[in-house]
Amino acid sequence: MNYFKEELRRIRAFVFDVDGVISPNEVVLHPSGDMMRKVSTRDGFAIQMALKKGFKVAIITGARSESIRKRFSDLGVSSVYLASVDKVADLKDFMDKESVLPDQILYMGDDLPDYEVMKMVGIPACPNDAVPDIQAISQYISNLSGGAGCVRDIIEQVLRAQGYWPLLG
Repeated sequence: MNYFKEELRRIRAFVFDVDGVISPNEVVLHPSGDMMRKVSTRDGFAIQMALKKGFKVAIITGARSESIRKRFSDLGVSSVYLASVDKVADLKDFMDKESVLPDQILYMGDDLPDYEVMKMVGIPACPNDAVPDIQAISQYISNLSGGAGCVRDIIEQVLRAQGYWPLLG
């Protein structure tokens, strides 16, 4: 476990999928046809903490809802890739724009669309309810489910490992 904690020290950027990671792996269909997602405010707080400490954050999702862009824009995330059909290309675009290397990125995904991009990054991670193929390639599996604080869990671990978490006791 010490080795994993040491690897957290090189992380400079977080990239997250939405459905199954930031929100539970279920949606409510609004009568208008829009999908409504539930999100953890604790995950949002952790994302804001990471941004305040200088970390880069991106959202790469196949979802199309502008409410996702608004949620993360309100948190301060400027790199939001909606309707992603090529997560590898979107990750490369993020790396170029933010000048981060693959081994400096922690990516959290939960399902097969995340597979190839997770193999590219320094630390692939997933919630505990990710599909088996994603769990098999993850260096870290949160003890929390998607939408239930897994994002806060991994951000807090990275910030603690780097001495940035406010309560280090």
